[in-house]
Amino acid sequence: MTTTGEERERGFDHTEIEPRWQRTWDEADVFRIADDETDPEYVLAMFPYTSGSLHMGHVRNYTITDAYARFERMRGESVLHPMGWDSFGLPAENAAEERDTNPQDWTMQCIDSMRDQLTEMGFGYDWDRELATCEPEYYQWNQWLFKQFREAGLVERQAAELNWCPSCETVLADEQVEGEAELCWRCDTPIEAREMDQWFFTITDYAEELLEALDDLDGWPNNVREMQRNWIGKQEGASVAFEIPGYGDVDIFTTRLDTIHGATFFSLAPGHPVAQEIAEDNDDVAEYIHEAEHADEDDLDVTSGVFTGEYAVNPATGEEIPVYVADYVLTDVGTGALYAVPAHDERDHEFAEAHDIDIVQVVEPTDDADADPEDIDVQDAAYPEDGVLVNSGEFDGLESAEARDRFVEEFDGEHRTEYNLRDWGISRQRYWGTPIPMIHCEDCGYVEVPDEDLPVELPEFVHTTGNPLDAAEEWKHVDCPDCGADAVRETDTMDTFVDSSWYFLRYTSPGMDEAPFDTERASDWMPVDQYVGGIEHAVMHLLYARFFTKVLDDLEMVDGVREPFTNLTNQGMVLGEDGNKMSKSLGNGVSPQRIIEEYGADTARLFIMEAAQPEKEFAWSPEGVQSAHSFLQNVYTLVSEYADGEASEARSASDNASSPERSSADHSSGQSPREDGETANAGDAGDIADYVAREIDATAANATAEFEDFRFNHALQAVRELVSLLRRYQDATDPDADTFERGLATAAKLLAPVAPHAAEEMWAELGHDDLIAAAEWPAAQAPADYETERRLVENTREDIRDIVDTVGIDDPATVTLAVAPEWKHRVLDLARDADGNVVGTVMQDEELREQGEAAADFAKELAGRAQSLDEQLPPERERAALERAAWLIEREFGADVVVQGPEEADPDLVGKAGPGRPAIDIEE
Repeated sequence: MTTTGEERERGFDHTEIEPRWQRTWDEADVFRIADDETDPEYVLAMFPYTSGSLHMGHVRNYTITDAYARFERMRGESVLHPMGWDSFGLPAENAAEERDTNPQDWTMQCIDSMRDQLTEMGFGYDWDRELATCEPEYYQWNQWLFKQFREAGLVERQAAELNWCPSCETVLADEQVEGEAELCWRCDTPIEAREMDQWFFTITDYAEELLEALDDLDGWPNNVREMQRNWIGKQEGASVAFEIPGYGDVDIFTTRLDTIHGATFFSLAPGHPVAQEIAEDNDDVAEYIHEAEHADEDDLDVTSGVFTGEYAVNPATGEEIPVYVADYVLTDVGTGALYAVPAHDERDHEFAEAHDIDIVQVVEPTDDADADPEDIDVQDAAYPEDGVLVNSGEFDGLESAEARDRFVEEFDGEHRTEYNLRDWGISRQRYWGTPIPMIHCEDCGYVEVPDEDLPVELPEFVHTTGNPLDAAEEWKHVDCPDCGADAVRETDTMDTFVDSSWYFLRYTSPGMDEAPFDTERASDWMPVDQYVGGIEHAVMHLLYARFFTKVLDDLEMVDGVREPFTNLTNQGMVLGEDGNKMSKSLGNGVSPQRIIEEYGADTARLFIMEAAQPEKEFAWSPEGVQSAHSFLQNVYTLVSEYADGEASEARSASDNASSPERSSADHSSGQSPREDGETANAGDAGDIADYVAREIDATAANATAEFEDFRFNHALQAVRELVSLLRRYQDATDPDADTFERGLATAAKLLAPVAPHAAEEMWAELGHDDLIAAAEWPAAQAPADYETERRLVENTREDIRDIVDTVGIDDPATVTLAVAPEWKHRVLDLARDADGNVVGTVMQDEELREQGEAAADFAKELAGRAQSLDEQLPPERERAALERAAWLIEREFGADVVVQGPEEADPDLVGKAGPGRPAIDIEE
């Protein structure tokens, strides 16, 4: 089937086909999943914040999950692929303020806009399961779960020194404070410390399980697991008491109890109760504490501290050591107090130098350590490693680990485990969030809002600074549920990470009125099989979601589901064309809407998925977008040309059915027309069809494996190669109709998860009445020994190129390929198993000895590369493979190709052949 240039310029109009197929999918309920499905494949992207418009990061994230969901659906899986909206939060409140509207109206406008954009991208969601966290139907269950957690002892109200963002005017969790500069994660404002009463979820009750269970999350990136390990920060150590006369015993926690004899000062955090007590009678300490509490992070200094005038008694030596208040000691780490050993801790060393405090070495390297004791001078720098005790009285000579164990009992201490993880403060002093379902009564204290009064809905928005709910006078004044007296609602709202800590469960039964989700269905459908989202949520959303899931299992709301996400992918960033992060300030952003309008959603999806593996970042490339667009048009044109040709032939066959001149030789007898007027025999056409058929099978198998492993770019490259092969097949001969159509159908199916609209159009062109979105995935099994055969063909073509280039053959007429004889394959098999003695092993074989020096020489040749001897096809299959691929060589070099076995080829030529490396003779 030959085509003209004009025909090849035909293509599809994305502005027409994309909306049409989107309507068709919707009408056919392609993506809807029934409630009675059993354990579907659960594919989920982190739901978007309702900013009002999609950016390229969204497009990449949602293309990844949509492609995988479509892939699994075509493989026969029932698939849960829902979408919802993370719609509470301060940005919506600020946006409403700027636009003189209210957060509810602004947020719902954003949702409508973003839903339309997601639809235009062709993402296949079960929209019947859509949820928005700002709707009372959803957040009433935040309130109900808060009460369940409280009943289980997992909610506390406590005064704490908290992270306060003066710009957002709200408290931040530790996880929301970023970097050494301690900036607000939303607005980059330096945070301040404030003492406030707050509501907390006691996530620390689950610290050990959250840590240990990370080892079993094999489907998570190692860096995310490590970030969570570091955030949880488990430390095994011991606590001992130091007496401060007049103030009693003060407990310390240390991981280095072996160094206790070297303690030369004692430090208290500014917030430690003893420091506060000392400050009552010590103006210098009081002033220091005040400054520390109001200092910016940039002003803090590890050497900053004040001597209290008090002394602590070292239980190991009985000596008194000076007590300092120092802001490098943190109130909420350990006990907020520590003994300091400048010789063996870098921070202590720096502080001691600044305050002229003694530095006493009590640990030196062991004999087998890398460091030489003679080279250690603790006056210059701390030596923080384990070693052997010195200057420790009767304990000199003990190794550090043994000393730590001994000293716990020796100094009346106790073994102890500490975590850096802190309880999760969920109180936020903002309007646009879930109202905390508590009421404060002067007589009854804090009382829960009864279930029948849930949800506690937000009042009408009040434009004010500070906490808007404080200004909602009518809303906040209520009767106490217990005694009926005047009472006041809690005016803080919940951290929005509460919303996202269980939303994936709500998708299983989003319309349920009696409970947050159906226990039986959630237990069956959870955990999420594939979860995709940004690395920025590693120690916030992901940690909180894991905590919630464990609690809900303990509350018997899910059965045996302890982890929410089996496999996690953190998609890489889409950079601007300049290689920098896309941003408005740099002016390097790309609008998804503009790409959709100009090129179509499929082009954007294909480019994004081809550019890099999901976890890798990549830069936006106009050339890459154009390449993706051209490729889709090329594939469609190939399909439509074939479909038109088949229709034309069908009409012709019908018109000439009774004509005696009509012959079927074009497809089934000895001769096939070729573009150059020459003929190829039927055997040649059959070899070509066999070659293409094997490539179709191999492509399907390769692409399937790559889809399974989330290497979409590799799968798509395989599809490009298949399409190129089909085009060459079409140009080389009149293709076998069944083989060619199967190749086109396979290419369309493999493209369907990524470029679904174009794939549907191709599928329809091929005459199918069903949807490709619901079609069966192509069989995925590569032919036997395919990789060996592919390597043979590619190596042979490369060898021919080398000869042509080296010798300077301008117009080769004939290329003869001679396959190596059976005995050389026998030598190769022996050499691969010879364990080093290749020549000796070969020459022990009686049949090979008959080959004389030729066998010995070939054995020596193989011995020189014994470590890289690959398995090869036997001679008859090697010849068959070369015959199938001969047409590719003919097309590349414009020469006739002759493939000969060892019996028929010239002996001198055969002598140069090896297994997997046929001898080559080129005639001009």
